[in-house]
Amino acid sequence: MSSRRTSVAVIFGGRSVEHDVSIVTGQQIMDALSRAHFDVVPVYISRDGRWFTGATLAKLENFQDDDITARSDLLPCLLSPDTRHHGLILNPLAGRFRVSDARRIDVCFPALHGSHGEDGSLQGLLELADIPYVGCATLGSALTNDKIMTKQVLRQAGIAVLNDHWFTREQWLDAPDDVIAETRDKFEFPLFIKPASLGSSIGIGRAETEAQLRASIDIAANFDRRILVEPAITDGVEINCSVMGFADDFEASTLEQPLSWDEFLSYEDKYLRGGEGMKSAERIIPAPLDAKLTRQIQDASIRAFRALDGRGIARIDFLARPESQTFFLNEINTLPGSLAFYLWRESGYSAEALVAKLVQLARDAQAVKRRNIYDYHTNLVAVASQRGTKGKGKG
Repeated sequence: MSSRRTSVAVIFGGRSVEHDVSIVTGQQIMDALSRAHFDVVPVYISRDGRWFTGATLAKLENFQDDDITARSDLLPCLLSPDTRHHGLILNPLAGRFRVSDARRIDVCFPALHGSHGEDGSLQGLLELADIPYVGCATLGSALTNDKIMTKQVLRQAGIAVLNDHWFTREQWLDAPDDVIAETRDKFEFPLFIKPASLGSSIGIGRAETEAQLRASIDIAANFDRRILVEPAITDGVEINCSVMGFADDFEASTLEQPLSWDEFLSYEDKYLRGGEGMKSAERIIPAPLDAKLTRQIQDASIRAFRALDGRGIARIDFLARPESQTFFLNEINTLPGSLAFYLWRESGYSAEALVAKLVQLARDAQAVKRRNIYDYHTNLVAVASQRGTKGKGKG
């Protein structure tokens, strides 16, 4: 049996407002990958979309530099969609004194939050390259990254979600008074205003008045072209659950109840009040719910993840009313900060065991994909050649 370590490319950074969060997540993943079993390859995407690799990228303190991409020990790279390369092209624009090279990658571990990474974009590239990767596939990533589409799918699956009203940036800019009137017809204050496809609480606002509603929509419209408005649940608590698995084999974690300093967990609550992402926030684990409601939320988490074609790992956030034994699914995050290490630790997983399992799930998904037929030969080209491309035969 080969003793070669599995090469795992951890891809982080990216063209997203969650760039800094992604850097931290990438470092946490690389720290958790056992060097005895994995050959870790850091891949950093700059804010303007340039790709780099190099050992320097595996040290968080190096990102305090004004521009880490200026360091001479980094190599420009790109992920090749050509299946023959099965990995990275190093120095893709090599000049007279440099040569291009290929670096094979066994598994990719995306650590990109939000746009251009968690939304199916990177997953589509990895599908073309035929490289196994951690997390949801293209469809699941796109669906779960879009709060509007997530709600529509979950309603079809019979999972309770909050009512909502959504509109486009163009509608807001063209007729703001109409948007406000439609929103006020549907809901009473207080309201939450959210960009449709961002995480980490970026761009989210809470409105108690019409003036705050207008200001919050203006902010959200800077981050996305589709904006979602929901009623605030003032008599409930937030409950989070993580789900992990693939196909029909899923498990749900211990539940947590975050305790926020404000009405909701802001970006500052999640990432700036401590040094380990969401782990630094105050929380109660396990959540103080009775056994019946706990099981119902865990079951709903698995059903929701399956309905959205999820795989890998996710953190699913609920708003619950324990007194009435009711709850609403609020959001699904397919790249949770810190990979929800703190929840899975309660379920018996170390960080090292968790990332190893996720890598294995990626390889399992690739094995299932390879059962599909993609190379299907017919005589269509020969027939079309005889008939001509406009349906006429050769004269």
